[in-house]
Amino acid sequence: DAQTVRVRWDLIWSPCTVVWLQPGGTAAAGRCSSRRDACSSLFCYFTLPWPRDGENLPIMVLMPMNESALMSSISQGIEPAVQLAIQHIRESRKYSFSLITKIYDTECDNAKGLRAFFDAICYGPKHLMIFGGVCPSVTSIIAESLEGWNLVQLSFAATTPVLADKKKYPNFFRTVPSDNAVNPAVVKFLNYYNWSRVGTLTQDVQRFSEVRNDLTSELEKADIQIADTESFSNDPCVNVKKLKDNDVRIIIGQFDENLASKVFCCAYNLNMFGSKYQWIIPGWYQGNWWEQANSTNCTTKKLLTAMEGYISVDFEPLSARQIKGISGRTPKDYEREYSRELQQKGVEASKFHGFAYDGIWVIAKTLTRVMELLRVKQRQNTFNNFTVDDREVGKMVLDVMNETNFFGVTGQVMFRNGERMGTIKFNQFQGGHEVKVGEYNAIADVLDLINNSIKFQGVEPPKDRTFVRLQRRHINVPLYSILSTITILGMLMAGAFLFFNIKNRNHRLIKMSSPYMNNLIILGGLLSYASIFLFGLDGGFVTDKEFETLCTVRTWILIVGYTTAFGAMFAKTWRVHAIFKNVKMKKKIIKDQKLLIIVGGMLLIDLCILICWQVVDPLKRTVEEYSLEADPQGRDIAIRPFLEHCENTHMTIWLGIVYAYKGLLMLFGCFLAWETRNVSIPALNDSKYIGMSVYNVGIMCIIGAAVSFLTRDQPNVQFCIVALVIIFCSTITLCLVFVPKFITMRTNPDAATQNRRLKFTQNQKKEDSKTSTSVTSVNQANTSRLDGLQTDNHRLRMRITELDKELEEVTMQLQDTPEKTPYIKQNHYPDANNILSIRNFTDGKDGEKSILKNHLEQKPQAQWGSMDPSRINRGPLEDINSPEHIQRRLSLQLPILHHAYLPSIGGVDASCTSPNGSPGSSPRHRHMPPSYRVMVSGL
Repeated sequence: DAQTVRVRWDLIWSPCTVVWLQPGGTAAAGRCSSRRDACSSLFCYFTLPWPRDGENLPIMVLMPMNESALMSSISQGIEPAVQLAIQHIRESRKYSFSLITKIYDTECDNAKGLRAFFDAICYGPKHLMIFGGVCPSVTSIIAESLEGWNLVQLSFAATTPVLADKKKYPNFFRTVPSDNAVNPAVVKFLNYYNWSRVGTLTQDVQRFSEVRNDLTSELEKADIQIADTESFSNDPCVNVKKLKDNDVRIIIGQFDENLASKVFCCAYNLNMFGSKYQWIIPGWYQGNWWEQANSTNCTTKKLLTAMEGYISVDFEPLSARQIKGISGRTPKDYEREYSRELQQKGVEASKFHGFAYDGIWVIAKTLTRVMELLRVKQRQNTFNNFTVDDREVGKMVLDVMNETNFFGVTGQVMFRNGERMGTIKFNQFQGGHEVKVGEYNAIADVLDLINNSIKFQGVEPPKDRTFVRLQRRHINVPLYSILSTITILGMLMAGAFLFFNIKNRNHRLIKMSSPYMNNLIILGGLLSYASIFLFGLDGGFVTDKEFETLCTVRTWILIVGYTTAFGAMFAKTWRVHAIFKNVKMKKKIIKDQKLLIIVGGMLLIDLCILICWQVVDPLKRTVEEYSLEADPQGRDIAIRPFLEHCENTHMTIWLGIVYAYKGLLMLFGCFLAWETRNVSIPALNDSKYIGMSVYNVGIMCIIGAAVSFLTRDQPNVQFCIVALVIIFCSTITLCLVFVPKFITMRTNPDAATQNRRLKFTQNQKKEDSKTSTSVTSVNQANTSRLDGLQTDNHRLRMRITELDKELEEVTMQLQDTPEKTPYIKQNHYPDANNILSIRNFTDGKDGEKSILKNHLEQKPQAQWGSMDPSRINRGPLEDINSPEHIQRRLSLQLPILHHAYLPSIGGVDASCTSPNGSPGSSPRHRHMPPSYRVMVSGL
């Protein structure tokens, strides 16, 4: 009945064959040919055929039993589960054999564990399988040598990922999932909440490093980004700080409970907890592990605050599905029986007891299946000697183990390449204790979360990163609406002015102000108004491609509109300046056609610049991003403002060209406006207003361009400034040009051409006829303008005559005897002052008309042709036309009148100064050449 035959090796001098009788009379033989077949120096063992039904099958159990050894607490709670499984197998009456376990103490020491293993091989019974393996180091050494002994080991507590290497440990199985088994569950959990960016924090130990490496591979397969990978030995605070700096929100930790307290203390100090962070850590820590942590500076309250909401991941010790398994009991039924066994023996429970219980059932099913296969082979070889060696038996055990599939107390028991496909549970730390929130079935690859069990500290799950939401800095719709409304009103006003100008284009008041140039001013204003609508459109209203088109269109419209309006005003101002600054007093005819050519030339230059700009370096849409900003609504997102611009590669060069051209034109226009600021005559009834418009437009454009450049990152402010500048310039220009005309047309339509008739002497009328031929209007087509100029010329000449007479009288009285000075009347002094002021007037060029005009307004018209009759018959002084008086008078008057005053006023020769009106009174009195007469030319 023995299972082995032992032969003394020292009695065998040569290889031999041993034959013995088996129970039942059958013979068996074995050959002892070398020392490799022996396990000692004295004996050689021969294996008998497979045991018969009803016999006891020995199972080798390896685990630390010594209370002083590491992980001995696990073993003490395992033995009751193993004995309970053997009892249930025997009670089931489904198996024809009985399992007998013999425990060998490894003491969690490599040397002692290896010795216990060899002693069990050599001195113990023939073990069909090895059950156990708790300490990773001892288990890995024994598992590596199993192939040489044709033995299969089944572990219930060795979770180290190293043992998953089937090339190195082909005969190793385990009913407990490895530490790597949680990684697919973690990846499934991350995908459930759409977390695609994580960081890892790993203790620098081989066990955790291996889990981290496998997790990295799983994350890469799932296309989940690993933002940062940190490892630490003792102080994790530096590494935790790096995770925060890298904006890691989802942190997967691999560390034991001793360092877990330090990690969460660092997390509390760095404020890495709460609604923005999610920690995922191992779930195999001992209960209330944080209370035993005394190596940190944080109190228990702080640790609990930082730990609140963490997710722990670990294998499920007992299945949550309450269905009867292979033992005919539900997991709850088994747990009650196991608890009774623990109370009887007075030991603590082990978290691996369910895996040990299912492991005994795995061995029982495997051996039963192997015995069935051997019987089949034996029946097939009835007529031949049937033998089987350990290698074949070991191969059969491996194959049967990989086919294992049944429902145990720990769930569905299956192996894939020796690894248990178990159930992974998810717990969440809520209110000071862990609560189960879901589980992952590795066989079905399904994650099942309990409804409403996970409680995040925020209103939603944490984000896996600081989500940056791009926010366009666009123009506010109310602001755009207000400015658009004002623009529409301005365009309606411009349309009204255009209608007014066209309707009354033949009226003298409108005709004298060049209606064609006025139309150009209105057209430029309308184009400028239209550009405001385009400047207010951005990516919120149009597509990116349409925005690029708008960049070009609004640039062209604004530049062309500005040139059209400003060019027309510039041309009209230039004509006024050219006429009234004509120092040679020559005829100057400037028609509207010439002004149109000037405006056309300006537009041609603009078109050349714009076409080159569009062909060489067109405007494109560019996006400028700004620094992150906190969400104003308090959400867990960051706002990154961005602004759309119209730019190109050489934007500075093109803007420089445009600004330089427009700037020079603007400066020259402002200069002309300043030079003609005092020109105010009825024939040029809008010259002063045109100058004011040019001056205002120039200043506003400079201010608007500077402020717009400084506020380019504030679209609302920039758009408001640009729109207001355009509206202000266009509106002021149109109002200054057309409102005075409109008022005049309504109040006094003939005011511009109304002749103010004066009573002239016959001689003066003759001189008027002479002057009228010299002032034949510059523009022959508009003869009505000459009437007004001729009237002003007559009026001025009459006043000159009066002043000349008074000047002669005062001069003669001053040069006679002193006793005759009382004859000078008091009312002569104002006339003398007037003469002096006229002389001052003749010396200046800019104030000619204004001084003379003020003088004429101050002196009543009734005094122009009146003289005191008593002053005619007063002795020798009364005869002012005597030859000596004329000689004396001419010596004083000619230098003043001919060289200073008359050339500036024009049209009056020396003969007009004679009170008799006779040119032959003196040889020095001769007519001035016609070329020196003043030509007053209007628009």
